Amino acid sequence: MKDTIIQLEDVRKSYYLTNKVEIPVLKWIRLSIQKGEFVALMGESWSGKSTLLNIIWCLHWVSSGKYIFEWEDISFLQNDDMLSFIRNRKMGFIFQQFHLIPKLTAIENVMLPGLYLNMSQDEKRERAQMLLWKVWLLDKIANRPGELSGWQQQRVSIARSLMNNPEILLADEPTWALDSETSTEVMKIMTDLKKDGKTIIMVTHTPLVARFADRIIFLKDGKVEDCNHILKDI
Repeated sequence: MKDTIIQLEDVRKSYYLTNKVEIPVLKWIRLSIQKGEFVALMGESWSGKSTLLNIIWCLHWVSSGKYIFEWEDISFLQNDDMLSFIRNRKMGFIFQQFHLIPKLTAIENVMLPGLYLNMSQDEKRERAQMLLWKVWLLDKIANRPGELSGWQQQRVSIARSLMNNPEILLADEPTWALDSETSTEVMKIMTDLKKDGKTIIMVTHTPLVARFADRIIFLKDGKVEDCNHILKDI
């Protein structure tokens, strides 16, 4: 399909112990993700969710199979510049534990990915300020992470992931450290980003959070158990 932005064909991923014993993590993964789709990846611990997300982010290579991104096979891409371009310009990543730089203010943290943008420092600051406004945090631009709540830190993390205006947002348990009320607020932001045309792929173990996505992909023992589940039924 012409709107398919990510396609995995029979993807396998294994790791190896020092004694060369193989530890298979992903087994024959086949799935397609459409442009503008909001997908949740669910499954028990060690089901392969985070490994799959890291492969999509081009952080890990597949052991076998094909990873097709924007109609190009990048399964074993060795070009560091191209990999960096995909990770830093095509995709934004929202981390489970925020990963903000403690010594930097909220706006400085958001500006960090702007190293890859052809903008003046003033233009970068203006864009970061606009993104903090978008996540309702404009009044905290001068605060450092230690002065912010977990909910506020995650909003800074979301704003940072948008700095380079990526087409795809990847999120690894974005509500992991948050209560149910603030988790819902995070998901409202994610839903708004989907309305803006972003493709979102999110790992979560929480049905309440997954309910905000268009579709769920269940993983079990490294395999896709169901990739077409409509979350409204949960």
